[in-house]
Amino acid sequence: MSRLRATGLGLALLATTVPVAAHAQAAAGRVAYVAVQAVLQRTPGYTEAAATWDQELAGFQREMTQIQSRMDSATAAFEQQAVMLSASNRAAERKKLEEQGAALQTSVTQLRERMAERQRELLDPIEERVMAVIEGLRAEGNYAIVFDVSNQYNTVVAADKSLDLTPRAIERLTPAGAGGTTGGN
Repeated sequence: MSRLRATGLGLALLATTVPVAAHAQAAAGRVAYVAVQAVLQRTPGYTEAAATWDQELAGFQREMTQIQSRMDSATAAFEQQAVMLSASNRAAERKKLEEQGAALQTSVTQLRERMAERQRELLDPIEERVMAVIEGLRAEGNYAIVFDVSNQYNTVVAADKSLDLTPRAIERLTPAGAGGTTGGN
């Protein structure tokens, strides 16, 4: 999974606390922030890739629901029949149910792997471009740390707007003249 997808698509560049950030600013340079989600949403190709992913995710979720339904049905059928079966037949049917459960679990694992691969195919190239731009801005501005303020776990409660790299990142990722907006959550 992409390092940008640490909290879903709320991409945490560094998870740390405000006191650590203040210490880092004093010791190693400046601190800045960016609303990565806002940058992603303005990056060419992201909206289409995200829409494709959402459609495909819905299909994957339907498949997962079908797999779970098959297992639930098989379990219910076994429970209904179990009282009428002899001990040896019950054991044989339980073994079949366990084998079916293992096969369904394998299907679930394969489906999850396909989901993760497809998500990487669609979103990683865009996220890598965004990350490269943010890293470039970090290096140019001599920032020690860049926080992502678009995820729900950020610890920044107030910040100087001049430290917001969001508009500059959007400007670099979008075609000339597309304009940028200020960041935020």
